[in-house]
Amino acid sequence: MSEDTIFGKISRGELPANIVYEDDQCLGFRDMYPAAPMHILLIPRKPIPRLCDAQAEDQALLGHMMLVASQIAEQEGFGDKYRLVVNNGSEAGQSVFHLHLHIIGGRSLSWPPG
Repeated sequence: MSEDTIFGKISRGELPANIVYEDDQCLGFRDMYPAAPMHILLIPRKPIPRLCDAQAEDQALLGHMMLVASQIAEQEGFGDKYRLVVNNGSEAGQSVFHLHLHIIGGRSLSWPPG
């Protein structure tokens, strides 16, 4: 799994994205193929391929991303009505191997997903 993915290039400013949030640890931008009215991808600036590749040293970063996801949903006008999705590996639907959270909202979401 290469560290240089489309998300790495977006994070470095090499590719354009519709950015809705950024700080020194993570970046949030609108998904190009949204599954709902709100579909934002939140990526760490640190290139972690999959959630299972995160280390103990990434704990604060992962917690930060969870809090930022709530902040983004609030700023987008969806408050506490959203879903977070993390696909871990290709068999789980991950297609870009740079850890990312899908922040999805704005329509009724069924269960189970998939």
